[in-house]
Amino acid sequence: MENEFRVILARQKLKIADVYKDTGISKTTLYGLYEETTKHPSATTILKLCKYLEITPNDFFGIKKD
Repeated sequence: MENEFRVILARQKLKIADVYKDTGISKTTLYGLYEETTKHPSATTILKLCKYLEITPNDFFGIKKD
């Protein structure tokens, strides 16, 4: 599923290991999101990441408001 996870991590100077340590989300899930190979991430995972990264789901998925 397309997302901005890789870009957001780069902007915030975070590594997958940091996110894993701080959120408890599995490394497999995080790498799947990073590499955009995860087809259907759970809403719980996305919301947990958004809260941790201080972004909205729209930011995470690269949805622009007009």
